[in-house]
Amino acid sequence: MTDPSFIFQIFVYLTAAVLSVPLAKRLGLGSVLGYLLAGVLIGPHALSFVGDVEQSAMHVGEFGVVMMLFLVGLELRPSMIWRLRKAIIGMGGLQLGLTATLITGILVFSGASLQTSIASGFILALSSTAIALQMLKEKNRLQSDGGQNSFSVLLFQDIAVIPILALLPLLSAFPATESASAPVSNLIDTLPFWSQTLVVLAVVGIIIFAGRYGMTPVFRLIARTRLRELFTAVSLLLVVGITLVMTLVGLSPALGTFIAGVVLAQNEYRHELESEIEPFKGLLLGLFFIAVGVSIDFNLISTKADLIIGAVMAYVFIKFLVLFGIGRVFGMCLDNTLLFSFALAQGGEFAFVLTSFAAHSRVLSSEYADILNAVVALSMTATPVLMLINERFIRPNCGTLEIGEPPTNDIDITHPVIIAGFGKVGSIIGRFLRANGQKATYLDIDPDNVDLLRKMGFKVFYGDASRADLLIASGAQTAQILVIAVDNPDKTIEIASTARKHFPHLKIIARTHGWTDSHELIDMGIDDVYRDTLDTSLRMASDVLVKMGHRSFQVLNARKIFRKHDEHYLREMTGLRHDKDQFIREAKQRVKALEQILIREKEDIGKDKDLGWDVTSMIEEFGQHSKEDN
Repeated sequence: MTDPSFIFQIFVYLTAAVLSVPLAKRLGLGSVLGYLLAGVLIGPHALSFVGDVEQSAMHVGEFGVVMMLFLVGLELRPSMIWRLRKAIIGMGGLQLGLTATLITGILVFSGASLQTSIASGFILALSSTAIALQMLKEKNRLQSDGGQNSFSVLLFQDIAVIPILALLPLLSAFPATESASAPVSNLIDTLPFWSQTLVVLAVVGIIIFAGRYGMTPVFRLIARTRLRELFTAVSLLLVVGITLVMTLVGLSPALGTFIAGVVLAQNEYRHELESEIEPFKGLLLGLFFIAVGVSIDFNLISTKADLIIGAVMAYVFIKFLVLFGIGRVFGMCLDNTLLFSFALAQGGEFAFVLTSFAAHSRVLSSEYADILNAVVALSMTATPVLMLINERFIRPNCGTLEIGEPPTNDIDITHPVIIAGFGKVGSIIGRFLRANGQKATYLDIDPDNVDLLRKMGFKVFYGDASRADLLIASGAQTAQILVIAVDNPDKTIEIASTARKHFPHLKIIARTHGWTDSHELIDMGIDDVYRDTLDTSLRMASDVLVKMGHRSFQVLNARKIFRKHDEHYLREMTGLRHDKDQFIREAKQRVKALEQILIREKEDIGKDKDLGWDVTSMIEEFGQHSKEDN
């Protein structure tokens, strides 16, 4: 049976999140600080609702970081990395190098050993991707120049964790800080260091190869089942599987999933993967922040308050100065430089992983590792407060307030037009737009169609456009027009309803099949509805009349009048459709009225024969004369 205490712990964590986060957001503190404060309150040093379970909670919460980095990797296509190369390599490399060098030098000057100083420098040079991106997103600053550069630096740091992990075991070649031997925790612990490196590179290579060539057929097979829960299961299986493999070779699971995300960034199913994993990521990230709050050792902090608090202040100050200087060197305005500096001035979630790995490799002592973890945790807790101070006091007085500036580097290329349904109708719309220089984002639920169209050169993505999370991933927040061209009338209404609810700014142009679904959309306030049979039917009827001897000019004019009045009647009849008898009576009257209008129009045109010229007849007559002359 399930342990009742475990159920109680779950209840405590969820209650803390539900109560603290809305209160923190209402006070303008943000959800991250709300989670952290909730963890402190329920921890062993406050209300003591949780005790020994905090380590297991931390491990579960770290899985939220794993998922987040997988999603970050999904956004990284080679073209985008190339666009951001200056910020990623330049700013990211400079930040990591300067911060690590400064911290290493200060620690060596303070009397710490060289290996301890080097390890600490690299560990403390990292920032929290989870906290920074979450806060920038909540404050709607992710697309600003400061937000984009923050993302680039965080990206470089996440990639740099791989060589840092490879470096830490080498530092143990210096005199060990602990004599006790650590137990074997993974499959490669007993191998020589050079062999461990080869195994790690081989595992990373396998992940890249499998993601590049093996996953698309699997996703296509799963997509054909049309079972959303199966796609969710496969998405989670992919993340969990990579996590397990990376753990077995002694690497951070987040690194493996990040690499897998980058490999799958060009995959047509990436939007669907984002949509499936996003809810789990948000929940587990919240648990991670709560666990960070719970794990803060206030007994250690109280016994060494001067050392730890002083270290936190010095640490945040050093990182802020380095970031501020880099921002100014790279030409950022003061407002964005402040945002950039405050957002990344804390320690990162990878610090807990690296510190544990360094202690296991006998580079750091257990006592020193505990102090390092306390410094990182307190710096993470202080970040939302520092961001709030910057937003409320520093930026209004010192910044340039360039909130609405256009981003210089996009995280992802979004287009002003989204086309949902790239089948018979949507593909023609897309081809016509592309031929006229208008780019669009294409979504389709048919995996075979997606595969075919991508081979033809279209960037079509697999997914159900009736889901808000997929529309967000497709750029609906910044897009201008949503074209709904799916074959299913019910799905059209569902997509339109989702878009109306979550993205009211979007102009919706919808394909409909008849009056019934057209009425539903008009009731939602969508005026641009196009019945897919109307134009084809009118063209066929027009050709019938022309072939029967009617003059083309009169037929074209009659077609325009018929369409204009038919669309007008469609909107008039929307409010009457629930009363069947009245609807039929009104429909009969309008059919008769339209027939009378067309008869009168034909008679009026026929009064003056000169107005009845026929371009088609003239072309045919000209062609006949040409043949006779030849």
